[in-house]
Amino acid sequence: MKAVQIVRGVYHVLAIKPRLSNSKTKRLFFAKLQKGLGFLLVFFLFFSVGSCALLRWLPPPTSAFMVYRHYEDIVDDGSFKAIRYRWVNAKNISPHAASAVMAAEDQHFFQHSGFDLDSIQSSIDIYMDGGKLRGASTLSQQVAKNLFLTPAKSFLRKGIEAWFTLLIELLWSKERILEIYLNIAEFGDHLFGIEAASQHYFGIPAKNINRSQAALLAATLPNPILLKAAHPSRFLLKRQRWILRQMLNLDAPKF
Repeated sequence: MKAVQIVRGVYHVLAIKPRLSNSKTKRLFFAKLQKGLGFLLVFFLFFSVGSCALLRWLPPPTSAFMVYRHYEDIVDDGSFKAIRYRWVNAKNISPHAASAVMAAEDQHFFQHSGFDLDSIQSSIDIYMDGGKLRGASTLSQQVAKNLFLTPAKSFLRKGIEAWFTLLIELLWSKERILEIYLNIAEFGDHLFGIEAASQHYFGIPAKNINRSQAALLAATLPNPILLKAAHPSRFLLKRQRWILRQMLNLDAPKF
């Protein structure tokens, strides 16, 4: 009888020990996971706030979209194509360029706080009904996306974009947002910034472009790879004329 009790005791210990061990392993795993996620969150907060604070005064040396173009080159054919990008201060950018991009992309730029809530809600409703996730981005959101994110579309990316947009609106002036937007916007294949675009298409610095030239460049912004300023299609010229009309009606402070 005593032997049977001993066997039962040993069996009981052996049967419970693995369960205890597995439970402890799971707790340790989730504890480490929680700690790791907490570290990543703190790092992201410091990186995002610090980067936006520095870029309030410093010109960005590159952008996420420029780096992504290099990534595409390597994936497509293993090549490395140079990016044409040159930073210029706001005083060296024609006011027509600022008016043109606002007329084309965000006519309420100086009135909102970074988000066009009506357009965002409409975009979400269409997506939830099975449609494509379409753009509803302000200039502030486009700066956040171009500087820090990739062109991929998802709710997670839009959430991160919203965080950077909030930081940009809090830490920068509207004039600074416009200045950076004009310097990092893509105007052609591996062609970034109003200065590089002005030199490439018109052979003049950005401070000398006129209304018509500024409107033509702004007209390419939805897709500068397909909409070519060097060889404007009828659609592009029609869009240019529309932007020129909007520029006349645009009620915005001088850049």
